[in-house]
Amino acid sequence: MPIFVTPFAELALIRQPEQSHETLQAFDAADEYLLTQFAEQGVDAALRVLILNDSFGALACSLAAIPDNRPQIISSSDSHLGHMALHINLLRNQLAADTVTFMPAEQAPQGPFDRVLIRIPKTLALLEEQLIRLHDQLAPGAQVVAAGMVKHLPRAAGDLLEKYIGPVQASLAVKKARLLLATPEQKPQPVSPYPSRYTVEKPPLNLINHANVFCREGLDIGTRAFLPHLPKAQSPLRVADLGCGNGVLAIAYALSNPEAQMTLVDESYMAVQSARENWHAALGERAADIRAGDGLADQPAETLDLVLCNPPFHQQQVVGDFLAWRMFQQAHNALVTGGELWIVGNRHLGYHQKLKRLFRGVEQVASNPKFVILKAIK
Repeated sequence: MPIFVTPFAELALIRQPEQSHETLQAFDAADEYLLTQFAEQGVDAALRVLILNDSFGALACSLAAIPDNRPQIISSSDSHLGHMALHINLLRNQLAADTVTFMPAEQAPQGPFDRVLIRIPKTLALLEEQLIRLHDQLAPGAQVVAAGMVKHLPRAAGDLLEKYIGPVQASLAVKKARLLLATPEQKPQPVSPYPSRYTVEKPPLNLINHANVFCREGLDIGTRAFLPHLPKAQSPLRVADLGCGNGVLAIAYALSNPEAQMTLVDESYMAVQSARENWHAALGERAADIRAGDGLADQPAETLDLVLCNPPFHQQQVVGDFLAWRMFQQAHNALVTGGELWIVGNRHLGYHQKLKRLFRGVEQVASNPKFVILKAIK
């Protein structure tokens, strides 16, 4: 396993979800660059440090390993898997769990903060919301430093830092990573454009979407293809919307099936926040289990009759079907015999063949030139 060497420690770090024969590291040169710059500025126990979007805990674990004069560390991200990775990596490296305070992204961290370390997220709307929340949360003389690999660092990230924090200086590239150093200055109170809203005609819904929700400005085309083909229940069912996003699939199904017991789960805290608000707007106080989680990993075996899923095909900047395959395995474990997994997916991903490896029957329910809707029977 590669060891992450920082100015403060040498750490053995793993990604989440764990995969056998993992070829990707839980850290990169941008993490290393941020920590080197942090060390050069000096470390003091009086510092309050906010870390944003620390994918697998590399930054927080490194600061937690400071033996003397360790600052107060607050880490915030929108990833439940990232939160899991932080906890696991602290334990793996014999670091006390209480050395880092984790805050899910739907909560605004409370300053004042002396240092802010930011990994530029894939979704710039998330970065914008995070920078807006920093207004009046920075201590005098605070330092705000963002980082990313050059190939994933859009010019717009620097523009957002300048808009909401202050003048930005870009560093030289080191190991294909770059820092953006923002000098805080007085700014008027910004007005957040989030959450955004859009409407769905059938069923008629007005949906709230917090900053990091996939397809925040309108219904994604996969879900649009899926909605007309949602199954109709003949009896009360235990149903999960796996990777629920803003909850539209579960809400549409629940409206047509008033006796269904619904579970909505997503690894994005902002998605779950959106789903919860949308559920209450559409269905009032009707009970539902809406939670952030590692898919259906915590769902007891054989406790669901139906799983609906529009699976992702990337984790941050990494594209692949490993998350979808894991979700299919989780669904298979959670379903009763005869239970069904219904999915929508891009034609070229070949989910039909993958599902056949797990389920006794796989049928194509509908298709268009881009998507297929599949039913897999356990």
